[in-house]
Amino acid sequence: MGSAYTPGLKVSGRTKIEKTRRLPLKGSVLVKEGDAVRPDTVVARTELPGLLQTVKMSELMGIEPGDVKGALLVSVGDSIEKGTLLAMSKGLFGLFKSEFKSPAAGKLELVSEQTGNLGIRLPPTPIEKDAYVTGRVSRVIPGEGVVVECEGALVQGIFGVGGERQGIVTAATASSDEPLTDAHIKPEHKGTILVGGSNVSLAALRRAGETGVAGILVGGVVDRELIDYLRGALNDPAYDIGVAITGQEPIPFTLVVTEGFGVIRMAERTFNLLRSLEGKTASINGATQIRAGVIRPEVVVPLDGGGMDSPEHESGQLLVGTPIRVIREPYFGLLGSVTDLPSELQEVESETMVRVLRAKLEDGREVTVPRANVEIIETA
Repeated sequence: MGSAYTPGLKVSGRTKIEKTRRLPLKGSVLVKEGDAVRPDTVVARTELPGLLQTVKMSELMGIEPGDVKGALLVSVGDSIEKGTLLAMSKGLFGLFKSEFKSPAAGKLELVSEQTGNLGIRLPPTPIEKDAYVTGRVSRVIPGEGVVVECEGALVQGIFGVGGERQGIVTAATASSDEPLTDAHIKPEHKGTILVGGSNVSLAALRRAGETGVAGILVGGVVDRELIDYLRGALNDPAYDIGVAITGQEPIPFTLVVTEGFGVIRMAERTFNLLRSLEGKTASINGATQIRAGVIRPEVVVPLDGGGMDSPEHESGQLLVGTPIRVIREPYFGLLGSVTDLPSELQEVESETMVRVLRAKLEDGREVTVPRANVEIIETA
């Protein structure tokens, strides 16, 4: 039987999940291997050096560059506050002295006798990395971070915006093909992760931001409506969705789309799984990267106890019966299962020879598509 390997989206009711929590530069790891952590547990901390602010002391005080060092009342390495008296000139016959106070807080890092300038290093910016999920530290990366491991449900999406957040999973629609509208979003949904059906409207996106919703999970979103929302939320009329990576948008909630752009019914198995998790705390992240080093938006729901189910097929392996989603036109976003994996190359519309697969879509159609144009929906 033929087989192949291809990237896949995971939709699992229970699986082993590992999240690497790494600092952007060297720092201190605050936990040890085996420690239990919660989403808000700070596992590592570092400081981003402040900018070096140049102060033209000679020019501002009206003295020669060579006289600046003698006028200083502080030394290189001293910490200073905004308004600290840094220097005082001797003046003429002890009169007409000029003073200079620090324009910023920080540390005096350099004094130039050639230019008469000072260099004040502004205070560092603290950076903390939290655990993101409830679990245990399975590995410590010295000076950089940790790997947090948990067992739980995992749903990966095809696209997302917004960063890491936590909230209670709440079903907002009754079916997988019902759009999520502003009428579904109530004041009591503040801090929750709402599960919708086939689409989320522009009005619903705006209501979610006003209400304080933590996250939204839906099958699809109309790209123009999403862009309109982001332009308004970011007060940037020229903003467009990036092609490299998302997840850094400073918006009040996180959106994860499971099927694609447009009005697309959420896969029934995904919708049913999310409905079964209602009332549980989830972690959601909209970060998406579609090029090298693929990053999938996701929802993680750590679960207590129980053994992990055995996967239905080896991860990433295409076999007859493997559930897939087509990720290129003309069948973009449609679900199906593999029915055949021909070993011979076949010519496609671009007149190139590629490996293909045959699949039966959920609507009953039998189609032939390039293997590179599908993603496995990994279930466990």
